[in-house]
Amino acid sequence: MKLLLTDCATLKANGDLSLDTFKQFGEVVEYENISRTELLKETADTDIILCNKTIIDKEVFDSAPNLKYIGLFATGYNNIDTVYAAKKGVTVCNAGGYSTNAVAQQVMGYILMHYTKIPQYDAFVKSGGWKNAEVFSPLVFSTEEVFGKTLGIVGYGSIGKAVERTAKGLGINVIVYTRTVRENGETEFVDFDTLLKESDIISLHCPLNEQSKDMMNKEAFNKCKDGAFFINTSRGGTVDEDALYNALSTGKLSGAAVDVLKTEPQSKNSRLETAPNIIITPHTSWAPLATRKRLLGIVEDNIRAFLAGKPQNKIV
Repeated sequence: MKLLLTDCATLKANGDLSLDTFKQFGEVVEYENISRTELLKETADTDIILCNKTIIDKEVFDSAPNLKYIGLFATGYNNIDTVYAAKKGVTVCNAGGYSTNAVAQQVMGYILMHYTKIPQYDAFVKSGGWKNAEVFSPLVFSTEEVFGKTLGIVGYGSIGKAVERTAKGLGINVIVYTRTVRENGETEFVDFDTLLKESDIISLHCPLNEQSKDMMNKEAFNKCKDGAFFINTSRGGTVDEDALYNALSTGKLSGAAVDVLKTEPQSKNSRLETAPNIIITPHTSWAPLATRKRLLGIVEDNIRAFLAGKPQNKIV
């Protein structure tokens, strides 16, 4: 078999991860970031595509008569035309659950950065501020305790649940909005408007679909509690970026932290980095080395299960 890995650059940080494990299944062709022309050429005799964010649409499927399987180095699969994949008889499997702990720790990192002002105090000291201070504890920045604050979680999959557990360990109250409520006797489920109005912190952990697209728009931000802190580690398309910019610029939000944008890499026309009190990371919450090793293991196991006739983590 021929296995085509289309965007290996998204998996390796300075070559810290080998993808040689996939050679056990056949001939492996690796691209750091395949072009559209290269993709259509290579798929002519490809049996398996392994990808992260490469667009696999009708044109690609029609150019790949031997294609049997697509394995995702990701949980999300909105880059795959799954409807057409089903029509072509191509199995698509994702890698759900691999990044749960990594994303949860990043969310907590954002929260602690915002309320403790650790980055600002670090910069203050390194610029000579403490050396020139007249008191032992110069209170240059206003900080807050997270204990007793309310975190509103949108989406209640494995990551949302992990964020809930971690937050409660810090004494943060948690409320959850999800389309499918499964009562567990511990979690407080609320409607979306209630979550917006009552949360000091809002964190998105939902997939991107027609229901969630631009769910955080001008109207939603206007319903937020004054001074709320907003976090998005889900998908960029869930947020109207102009509305987020305005909510930060007007002071409606005290800050925001985003790991995802609508266009990635960030569009040259994007202005979010100029908004006040925003933290932006380049879609890296999933990327600790241990997390990526776990991801490779899941993708490998998915291929093995498919070849054995018992596909797992199957989307279509």
